Amino acid sequence: MKIGELAEATGTPVETIRFYEREGLLPPPARADNNYRVYLPAHVERLAFIRQCRNLDMALDEVRALIVLRESPSRDCGEVNALLDAHIGHVTQRIRELRALEKDLKALRARCSAPHTVSECGILGGLDRAATARPAPPGKRRHVHGAH
Repeated sequence: MKIGELAEATGTPVETIRFYEREGLLPPPARADNNYRVYLPAHVERLAFIRQCRNLDMALDEVRALIVLRESPSRDCGEVNALLDAHIGHVTQRIRELRALEKDLKALRARCSAPHTVSECGILGGLDRAATARPAPPGKRRHVHGAH
């Protein structure tokens, strides 16, 4: 099958398929005489596996590691468990961060419960105060201080 057919069969954009090939997640397809890529059922299966991993928000390195493990069926699955446990830890951390973000947003929203002029808007004032506060360390999200 051609790349467009693979894209249609899997619901994956052509550019994403090419990206996965460049990243080494999909094996390179054979080429027809006209230099078109020729995909096999194994490509469909691998792409479905990649998409399922990505639907679980796994990083490309995690997907790559799982593919390597998947292709070694006699290996102990402890590495798979460890990888998934680490991913669950990342998801748990993100959930904590999102809950803190939700709390910050709700507190900010509570600053403006009645109509005012924009110059009196508690939300914009809170955003301005947070923007001029001490900068957050790289990679850290800054909470809206005093937005209660």
